[in-house]
Amino acid sequence: MLVAMAGSNEIVVFKDALILLGTAAVVAPIVHRLKVSPVLGFLVVGAALGPHGLGRLAEHSRAIDWLTVTGERQIAFIADLGIVFLLFFIGLEVSMRRLLTMRRLVFALGGLQTSLTAVGISLAALWLGQPPAAALIIGACLALSSTAIVMELLSGQRRMMSTTGRTSFSILLAQDLAVVPLLLLIGALSGQVGSSVLQGIAVALIEAAVAIGVIAVIGRLVLKPLFRLAAGTDNPEFFMAATLLIAVGSGVIAAYAGLSMALGAFIAGLLLAETEYRRAVEAMIDPFRGLLLGVFFFSVGMHVDLGFIWREPLMVAAAFFAMIVGKTVLLAPLCRFFGVPWAASIETSLLLAPGGEFAFIGIGLATQFHLVDGDVAAGVLAVVSLTMMTLPFIALLARRAGRRLENTTPSDPLITEPPPEDHARRVIVVGHGRVGQLVCDLLEQHQLAYFATDRDAAVVQRWRRLGRPIFYGDASNPLFLKSCGLDEATGVIVTLDTAVVDDVVRAVRARRPDVMIVARAHDAQHARHLYTLGVTDTVPETIEASLQLAESALVGLGVPMGLVIASIHERREKVRRELQAAAGTASLLTEQIRQARQTARHDRPPKS
Repeated sequence: MLVAMAGSNEIVVFKDALILLGTAAVVAPIVHRLKVSPVLGFLVVGAALGPHGLGRLAEHSRAIDWLTVTGERQIAFIADLGIVFLLFFIGLEVSMRRLLTMRRLVFALGGLQTSLTAVGISLAALWLGQPPAAALIIGACLALSSTAIVMELLSGQRRMMSTTGRTSFSILLAQDLAVVPLLLLIGALSGQVGSSVLQGIAVALIEAAVAIGVIAVIGRLVLKPLFRLAAGTDNPEFFMAATLLIAVGSGVIAAYAGLSMALGAFIAGLLLAETEYRRAVEAMIDPFRGLLLGVFFFSVGMHVDLGFIWREPLMVAAAFFAMIVGKTVLLAPLCRFFGVPWAASIETSLLLAPGGEFAFIGIGLATQFHLVDGDVAAGVLAVVSLTMMTLPFIALLARRAGRRLENTTPSDPLITEPPPEDHARRVIVVGHGRVGQLVCDLLEQHQLAYFATDRDAAVVQRWRRLGRPIFYGDASNPLFLKSCGLDEATGVIVTLDTAVVDDVVRAVRARRPDVMIVARAHDAQHARHLYTLGVTDTVPETIEASLQLAESALVGLGVPMGLVIASIHERREKVRRELQAAAGTASLLTEQIRQARQTARHDRPPKS
C-alpha cells in the first residue's frame, strides 16, 4: 500500500509533512535558543517556502519543488485544528466563574471595539475610493485580530490571568462571536441571502444559541461519564481518543450552526475545566497542540505575498503603520474607559492592532462574490499577513511599553510618597484587592504593624485618602522591596491572583531566605508550585472554599463547634503536608519558621 502511495501524487502530502516536521524539529528550537518566539520561526519559514517565496521557482527546478510546500489545502485543514485545540486549551485554563466575571469586558468592551474599529476602517476605505460594499467588508474583516497568535504568546508567557491577558481574551472572544453576523453580511451584500436580511440574521443567531446550548447540555451529561470510562481502562490511548472526540466534536457542532469550530472547542474546554480531569487533559493535548499551532503559523507565513510587497513597498508600509496606529489609538482609550490601567490598555491595544486569520476567509469569500477587487484583496491580505508576521515583535514592543508606563511614577503626592525608612518591623501585604483589604483589616484589628503595596494608582490614591498605609510600587522589583523594609519585615503576605505572585515570591526569597511568606494560590497545583519557590504557607482558594463550606455544613447539622473547628484545622494541616510532600519542599526552613511562629504564639502573655 505504501509503495502504491509512493508512486502516486499523494507523495506530495508526505513531502509537505516532512518540511513541517523539519521546521518544528530544527528551526523552532534554533529561534527558541536565540530567545525569539518559535512563532516567528514558523512564520518566516512559511513565507520562504510557501507559494509566494521559493514556490514561485518550483516549476523551474525539481530540487526547489521538493523544498517548497504546495499542498495548501491539506495544511489549511491541519492549521484549523491547531486553532481548535488552542481555544480548547484556553477554555481549560479559564473557568466558567472567571468568564462570567469578564462578561462586561466581553460584550461591552469587545462589542464596542469590533463595531467602532470596523466603522473607522470602512470610512478610511471609502475615502480611498472603494465601493461602499467593499469598504464595509474590508473594515469588518480588518477589525478582527489574531486569536491564535495573541493567545499563544500570552499563554506561553503564563499571562492569561493578568490584566492584559483577561482584557485581550475578552475582546478576542467578542470578535469570535462576531464572525456569524459578518459572514451573513457578506452573503447579504452578494445577494446570496434571501430578501429579508434581518430574518436571516435572526435565524442564524437562533441556530448559534441552540448550538451553544447543545454543546453545554451534552457536555454536562457526557463529559464526566466518558472520561471516567476512559480513565478506568488505565490506557492513555483511550483517554486521548475521548479528548479528541470532545474537542473536535464540539467544534463540528458549532460549525454546523455557522459558528467557528474554535468557539465550540472553547465552550467544551470551559465545561471540562469544572471536572477533575482538567489537568490530565491539559497534559495530554499540550504536546501536539503546539505542533498543530506551528502548522497554523506556517500557513500564515505562506500567505505573505512577498512579490506584492516588493512591487508596492511604500503602499504596504503606509497601510501597515496606519492599521497598527489607528487600531491602537482607538482601542487604548476605550480600554481605559472600562477601568483597565493605562499600562495594560496600551499593551492590549498593540497586541490586538494586527489583523487576524478571519481576514483570509472573509476577504477571500468577498472576492469570490466579486464584492472586492482581486488586486485590492491581494493588497489587503498582504498587509494583514505582514502584521500577523510581525506580531511577535509588536508583542515585545507592547510589553516594554506597558512596563515603562507601569514604572512611571504617578505625580499625585498621595501616591509618590515613598515607604517609611524607620527600619521598624512590619508585615508587608502585597496587593490590595478584595483579599488584601480583608487581610489588612484583620492586621489592624489585632494591632499588628504593617503596610500594603499595590500597582494600581487609583487604588493607592483612594485608600491613602482613607488613612491606610499603602504605597505604590511593583513588589517583584528587588529595589522596591528593599525600600519597603524587607530586611526588617516580620512577614510577607502575597494576596495577588495573577502570575506576578511567582515573581514576588522569588524576589522576596532571594533577599530574605528566612522571612515568613504566605501566598495566595489558585488551586492545589499552583500551591505545590509555590512551595517549590520557597513559600512558608500557601492558601489554595479552591481547597479553602471547600473547607469553609464543610465547616458551615457541619455546624448547621448540629456538630459541636469545637469538634468542627478541630477537624477542619486537622484537615487543613493534612492538605498542607500533602502539598509540601508533592512539591518535595517540606524544607527544614519552612518547618523552623512555622514552629517559631507557634512558639511565639504560645509564649505570648494573655491580654488582660
